Amino acid sequence: MFTVKIWGDRGSMPVPGPDTVVFGGNTACIEVRCGKRLIIIDAGSGIRGLGEWLARNDLKKGPIDADIFITHTHWDHIMGFPMFTPIYIPGTKLRIHGPVNFEDETLEQIIGTQLSYRYWPVRQDELAAEIKYQSLKETEMDLGDGVTVKTKYLNHPVLCLGYRVEYQGKVFVSAYDHEPFVNVFPSDPADPDYDAAVAEEGEQAAQEENARIEAFFRDADVLVHDTQYTAKEYTAGKRGWGHSSFEHAINAGNRARVKRLLLFHHDPNRTDTELQELELFYQGKVAGRTGMRVEAAREGLTLTLLP
Repeated sequence: MFTVKIWGDRGSMPVPGPDTVVFGGNTACIEVRCGKRLIIIDAGSGIRGLGEWLARNDLKKGPIDADIFITHTHWDHIMGFPMFTPIYIPGTKLRIHGPVNFEDETLEQIIGTQLSYRYWPVRQDELAAEIKYQSLKETEMDLGDGVTVKTKYLNHPVLCLGYRVEYQGKVFVSAYDHEPFVNVFPSDPADPDYDAAVAEEGEQAAQEENARIEAFFRDADVLVHDTQYTAKEYTAGKRGWGHSSFEHAINAGNRARVKRLLLFHHDPNRTDTELQELELFYQGKVAGRTGMRVEAAREGLTLTLLP
């Protein structure tokens, strides 16, 4: 069994309500099952529902044992952790992995700060679960049972990792929060700071980084990619915010020979109607031009890579 289930796909903040019923209003949380191994990517508000489901179902088979991979420590990706039911159940074992922080605080301190009396009635040292933290850089991990996880730095205002999960010849990849790399040096000869050699070097560096990202998710069976903006929205004032356009994700996925692309990290202002229109629009754009299947992520969507 190799399955992927979406528990939260919204970006920036939870937006529950009548306009987000179809695609969901919870922030990022993805459940990945590889045989008997449980992997959770991100602890956004969607992890609350996952925790309740695990307590009702998996707990019957024995204590919860899982690896949680945090893409980065922005609030919308960790805010659900205090409401994750298994952390209050004795016998639970969690290994929480995430990118090395550029500040002085450790991953444990950042996540644990939520579990202090000023924010939450239960402190971290009062949890029943056994929790271990591991800071990650770009690496390859053997989780055992034939499961491999590879990491790749993405382009975001804070250190952020993409995850590539490989199991029995199938591949699942997450690539959010991320925007394409660009040349950060002046490229206009009229600019007083323009330097031709530096501009060329910057352009080459950007192209190389984008190529590395595409190599990271090459031939993926399922790719979950950031698509918070349209290309028009992105160029109109969202550059540098750390998110991609639909157009970029689709083109990059197609070049990388991805089989199925899930459009992810939906803008909190998008209604179900708007997302449905965008999904149909981009599906129409790729129809007959690529073998890649494109669809918007929905809460509750479950994909099976292996039976």
